This record gives sequence, structure tokens and C-alpha cells, in this order.
Amino acid sequence: MQIHLKDGKSTWKQEWAEIGGKRCFFRSRWEYRYALYLELMKQNKYVIEWEHEPKVFYFEGIKRGTTNYKPDFKVTFPSGKEEWFEIKGYMDAKSKTKIKRMAKYYPDLVLRVIDKTWFSENSKKLKAIIKNW
Repeated sequence: MQIHLKDGKSTWKQEWAEIGGKRCFFRSRWEYRYALYLELMKQNKYVIEWEHEPKVFYFEGIKRGTTNYKPDFKVTFPSGKEEWFEIKGYMDAKSKTKIKRMAKYYPDLVLRVIDKTWFSENSKKLKAIIKNW
């Protein structure tokens, strides 16, 4: 999952990986790690199921620019409630537009953005309990 550079540092390479019997194409290290976290939550029965990029949402009537959006994860909880998660290292203009349009076109869906704050608050403890974190 990592490319080692001449200076000894590593960088992320987009890649297929299998987590919990699911083969997914992760576009970032954070997506991969969040899937590891969701699988831990599933194993401990806090989550019934998680899916990586299972659906594209279309914004009807939009002719140019951002016409659709595919959130990174769909999570189903024991209550049956479903929530969508977007993993963001940085928020560019296109990403902001997608999130705003999701709120406008799909107001009944819950979309949560997982960003550097979540990872900085949780990575240390998760590294200790999740293999390959």
C-alpha cells in the first residue's frame, strides 16, 4: 500500500485492498484506514454493514459542473439507520459543492465528513488495536 521514496519517506498509492472479505479500490490512505475502522465496528456489532462507494447520487436539473456525487461509505447501524460518510483530507471547491448539493437534493440523508480532526483524535488509539493502521 505504500511507495517508498529515496528520502526514506513513504507516500500513498491508490490501490485495491481487501477488508472484511470486501475488495475495494481505495483512493487514499484515510479511506483505507476508515474501512479498517468500520470493519472493527462491524466485528463489535456497533455497525451492521458498511459499503464502499455503493451509490452515485445525481443532482437533477444541473447541466454543468458537479452533476453527481459518490460518497465514500454507506454505513448501516443496528437500529436500521443508514448514514453516508465522506473522507476528506482537504476540502476543495468541488467537494464543497457536492456536499452542499447533497444537503439540498437529498435532505433526508445523513452525510458525515470525516477529516483530519477525526484522524488526529483517533489514530493513536486505533493504531494500537487495528492491524495495518
